[in-house]
Amino acid sequence: MTKKATGVAAAWTALMLLGAASWSAATAAEAGPPPNPADVDFEWGVRIPLRDGVQLQATVYKPRTLAKPAPCIFTLTPYIAESYHDRGMYFAAHGLTFLTVDVRGRGNSEGRFQPLLQEGEDGYDVVEWLAKQPYCNGKVAMWGGSYAGYDQWATASRMPPHLATIVPAAAPYVGVDFPFRNNMFYSYDVQWLMFVNGKAAQSALFADQRFWQSRFMQALEAGEPFKELGAVLQGDAAATFATWVAHPQPDAYWDRYNPTAEAYAKLTLPILTITGSYDDDQPGALEHYRRYMQAASPDAKARHYLVIGPWDHAGTRTPNAQVGGLSFGPASLVDLPKLHLGWYAWTMQQGPKPEFLAKPVAYYVMQADRWRYADSLEAVTGESRRYHLESKANAVDVLSAGSLQLEPGGGAPDHFVEDPRDISLARAELEVDPESLTTQQMVYARRGRELVYHTAPFDQDTEVSGFFKLSAWISIDQPDTDFEVRVYEIAADGSSVALSNDGMRARYRQGMREPSLIRSKAPLQYDFDHFTFVSRLIRKNSRLRLVIAPVNSIYGEKNYNSGGVVAEETLASARPVTVTLYHDRAHPSVLVVPIGQP
Repeated sequence: MTKKATGVAAAWTALMLLGAASWSAATAAEAGPPPNPADVDFEWGVRIPLRDGVQLQATVYKPRTLAKPAPCIFTLTPYIAESYHDRGMYFAAHGLTFLTVDVRGRGNSEGRFQPLLQEGEDGYDVVEWLAKQPYCNGKVAMWGGSYAGYDQWATASRMPPHLATIVPAAAPYVGVDFPFRNNMFYSYDVQWLMFVNGKAAQSALFADQRFWQSRFMQALEAGEPFKELGAVLQGDAAATFATWVAHPQPDAYWDRYNPTAEAYAKLTLPILTITGSYDDDQPGALEHYRRYMQAASPDAKARHYLVIGPWDHAGTRTPNAQVGGLSFGPASLVDLPKLHLGWYAWTMQQGPKPEFLAKPVAYYVMQADRWRYADSLEAVTGESRRYHLESKANAVDVLSAGSLQLEPGGGAPDHFVEDPRDISLARAELEVDPESLTTQQMVYARRGRELVYHTAPFDQDTEVSGFFKLSAWISIDQPDTDFEVRVYEIAADGSSVALSNDGMRARYRQGMREPSLIRSKAPLQYDFDHFTFVSRLIRKNSRLRLVIAPVNSIYGEKNYNSGGVVAEETLASARPVTVTLYHDRAHPSVLVVPIGQP
């Protein structure tokens, strides 16, 4: 549901949240000629009754040649059902009835919209209503990504008897990657709530990046508390934002949005999970995947397949060979509509398993332009290589960085000072393309206010596949502060590619659910173990760059380091913090690099 930008707490998008409302030229070409409208029966304004009397509106796309009842598919969306017209035409032209359904309170559906809370029960009712229609044979599937990926998990967790399979793409896990990641809220939450407020689409307002950047910058310059960012909202949207910021870490409030361990354990239907290396809801998609695989029976696990492409958020439905300034080879352009057709045929029509799903986990290796396969997500990584942080001088400048070395070091600690009253870095963000994966502007803008470490040039091509981890010994002289951590590939010509990122609010050093302010100036161990998945071939003579930096961004909740309720802190609360990172033998700070399987 989000598109992260320059900082860990940044969330930015144009129309990514609309899912797959349009086709890229490459995908359309692979999928064949456009559907012939004469092959599709179209029915608009179909009313679906729910158990409490509310009616949802659906648009039905049926194959005109449908001779007998057959499996049906639907997507449940807050982004107005007509945005999926192309997908409805595609699936109906290929023999499957497809419904686009406005969620409760959005578009032409009745009721009150409560983001994410309502979709499980309503999805159950849609499944069971659809199974009884004369054109359906009782087998119902779901389709969609982002919000429409989340509501597949929510619906499945209610166990509707006629739900045959789900295919969640880019599905957020509430309290993990939306409406915050690592317990740091996004400014984007306000933008999104504006987008889905009321019945009508707000696409132009939502997509006006300059408008939202200006609003976020104004709030930062005024030193307003983050909770006041919601003042631009009205009605239910304003109330929702206020409720969200009143729950700054995972708790019982957020738990109710997601399937329980018991619900995951009871699921037995086939599941196809899709995400991407640059999908901003990858953390959520993989959280659902992991929790399911932890709880499910062996037979159920064998029916869960995972696909991780090189894609961004929208690419999990419509792959594009260009993402954030990177170009991928032709193997990256998987015909996902065709894969879905094959999946539905296999799981509901006794067809063969799609050849693409050769093993339970499929992942694309960037720069090698090939797909690899593994029996589990853990098996993607063949070796965990430990690089020790070291420096001979204070490693605060990208041009005089410290090192990442295989042997332990013993140098003096490195440090920087972050003053939350200084918003020059936030102003610099206004000049940076938030979609870029190749820019180094912010790394250079933060010189003197970050820590930078490089490996030696690789002596051979090396596949990095899996999850980075960083264990760092850090001391701070305030009760709290925020960190972002990023890993890049630096090519021999000095160009940069963003690989993975993580972040942490210091008060959650010991766990995401229980805050504990920092009371000691002694070095404490910080384990950054929520990096995003990446798979890329690092070329010979390229290096890895590790950057540890403060978060001071227009795109995220501002932490003024005072140790108070962050959403209520103002400029008057601001406390400069000195961050010191140790890397001696008593305090070994280590970056763990996931080396791909042989």
